[in-house]
Amino acid sequence: MIPHPASPRRSTAVRALLLAYAVAATADVALLLAGSSAGHTTVKPVLLLLLAACAALCGGPRLLTAALLCGWGGDVLLLVDDDLAFLAGMGSFAVGHLCYLALFARHARPAAVPDPGARARRTALGLGYATALVLVVALLWPDLPAGLRVPVALYSVLLTVVAFRAASLGPLAGLGGALFLLSDTLIATGIADWPQLPRPDAWVMLTYLAAQFLLAAGVLAAHARGLPEPVLTTTGNPTGSAPAPR
Repeated sequence: MIPHPASPRRSTAVRALLLAYAVAATADVALLLAGSSAGHTTVKPVLLLLLAACAALCGGPRLLTAALLCGWGGDVLLLVDDDLAFLAGMGSFAVGHLCYLALFARHARPAAVPDPGARARRTALGLGYATALVLVVALLWPDLPAGLRVPVALYSVLLTVVAFRAASLGPLAGLGGALFLLSDTLIATGIADWPQLPRPDAWVMLTYLAAQFLLAAGVLAAHARGLPEPVLTTTGNPTGSAPAPR
């Protein structure tokens, strides 16, 4: 995550925010592994705020900041143990996913050289995600609470589309989309009361925090590719236009 245009002060602030995010994320997962729900409740609301601030300082698109802030809203709402809060949190995440889809459409990486295998790989990826979606929803459906079945199914469709479209920005965003899908699938299996890994919340947060970081990094990289290169003036300072004739 590098600011554009480059600024030493802004670069220092971005590095500080990234370090704070890494430390807070590590602490949150460690607290969950230790069984400290109180510590998790304290740290979790800070995480996406740090990442959103970092994305804004990097000069990222406003939609990226909006997507991350929607994630923050979902994080806070999911701290409340209530079905209505859960649905509201899911709605906040859904708005964030719509922001990501708009970003993917805007910044999809064009092929520099025609690749005959690209369409086949994309089709295989789409079929893989579609198959996983149908299987997971079909298996979860009988075990989900009746009031959450349709919302979870619709949200799963949206998240699967996000995971598929994220790959259009490159491997960073593609991995982020896949991890986001995995994280929310782990949540759904918990709601369905399926057997869980030890300390399931820690695995959910680990995959989720990595996913949000990778999606943000992928969007920022794609956004930077679409920006005009800075032009050096005769004094060596980057500007947005060519030097004036003497």
